[in-house]
Amino acid sequence: MGWVAAWLFTIGYLHLGFWKGFFAIVVWPYFIGVHVSTLVR
Repeated sequence: MGWVAAWLFTIGYLHLGFWKGFFAIVVWPYFIGVHVSTLVR
């Protein structure tokens, strides 16, 4: 749960606009998960 707070803090710290913040919340965790799952295999 701590990583969610850190993720939201980072988005706020970078002063992203609405759409960039939206994509940072929705799209990037997906890409990170896909990348990590290929490393684990």
